[in-house]
Formats: sequence, C-alpha cells, structure tokens
Amino acid sequence: MSESKTTTDHDEIRQWAEDRGGRPAAIRTKGEGGILRIDFGEPEEEFEAIEWDEFFRIFDENNLAFLYQDETGGGKTSRFNKFVDRNQKG
Repeated sequence: MSESKTTTDHDEIRQWAEDRGGRPAAIRTKGEGGILRIDFGEPEEEFEAIEWDEFFRIFDENNLAFLYQDETGGGKTSRFNKFVDRNQKG
C-alpha cells in the first residue's frame, strides 16, 4: 500500500527530487515567484529551471508543504508530488 507523506524540510525535498532525476522549476506568473514544480525532464515549455535557493525561497514565502510518495501501490519508485498549504489538514 502506498502512503503519502508531507514535509517542509528542504533537504528531504531536495533528496527526494534528485533521487528521481528531478530538478527545481517554476511556471512564471504575473506576480513575483511563480508556481513551483519538480521537473523530471519531460518536455514542458512553460517550466523554467530555477536554482534550489530560489525554489525554497518561493516555497517558504508561500507557506507551502511538500506532499509526496516514496513508492507506488505496486512497490515501484513514485514521482507523485504536489505542493499544499502548510496549514492544510489531511
């Protein structure tokens, strides 16, 4: 059974992403920052590669948490992730 976890730990997020070949990215918006994503190399024109420092600045400024899975229900390495409000329950 796959289990989702939530963290705000920068090192844990970075390690999870890099273990799966992921890199920090943003989709730029009209305001400051942008919408954060982990880019796994699939062609997505709107993704802009950013450095981890900028990624975590946006992450913290927007009071985000990282929701992720280590493995799929079948036991394979999972890339499932999304960003949620730190104050969101469940």
